[in-house]
Amino acid sequence: MAALETLLSIAFAGLAFGAVLYLVSVGLSITMGLLGIANLAHGAFAAIGGYLAFYFANKAGVPYLLAIACAAILTGAGSFFLERTLYAKVYDAGELEQVLLSIGLVFITTAGLHFAFGPVPTTIQPPSYLLGSIDTGWRTFPTYRVFLIASGFAAFIILWLGIERTDLGAKIRAAVDNRHMAEAIGINTARLFSVVFALGSALAALGGALGTEVISLTPGYGLEHLLYFLIVVSVGGLGSIKGPFFAALLLGVGDAACKILVPEFGSFFILVAVFLLILAMPQGLFGRSQ
Repeated sequence: MAALETLLSIAFAGLAFGAVLYLVSVGLSITMGLLGIANLAHGAFAAIGGYLAFYFANKAGVPYLLAIACAAILTGAGSFFLERTLYAKVYDAGELEQVLLSIGLVFITTAGLHFAFGPVPTTIQPPSYLLGSIDTGWRTFPTYRVFLIASGFAAFIILWLGIERTDLGAKIRAAVDNRHMAEAIGINTARLFSVVFALGSALAALGGALGTEVISLTPGYGLEHLLYFLIVVSVGGLGSIKGPFFAALLLGVGDAACKILVPEFGSFFILVAVFLLILAMPQGLFGRSQ
């Protein structure tokens, strides 16, 4: 019975963590697969979304869900501007220039958030209907973490349907598979890049805002958790919706198992497993050949 309780705890904690990782990372997978740019500042957009939601909900008194939505929309709008003014200028540059630009944005964001909100980790107080626990009769589960898991699965379904069943999704798939051919048949890839970049940043902001109880919100969020986001993208595969979803769940459950069963090793075993998986499958679980 104790073993079953431990397994359930690992699965539940891992799924909640994985849901947040997916929300933040899936946009990075699409933008890197489509734009071909090493955007290491993606986590900074998650931090910005988290702090905007914190300000709206805890300082301005905006209802929780509306605060989350406003934070995601504002972050997406700001990233649209950044993509047009900064990122578009380095698409044809080398990886070093792209990394320097995006890391510079991380440091600027970190300094700005530290100045505006201070260094103390921040959380967003959920509304009363998301507090407490759900009693299934044989075990209780925290309501907020159930909400996180449901949000992650809902985002996956919506994104999958959007990519597979809409005209915009067809254009994105075409541009990921062959950008030059997509341009040849009349797809405005410049506009598509801007829209996808903004969407990916808005999703990151959504994950950053929703997941403050799972991943602590600090000014250095974008750099502190960058490794996890890159692992999700690498294991899942660039340009994929399904890949990051399964990769995030695997990483979340594996990370929870390591920390609960062998806390003295931290995330050592999951990192070794990721290393071996990437060696065996360089394109990731569902990656597209470049």
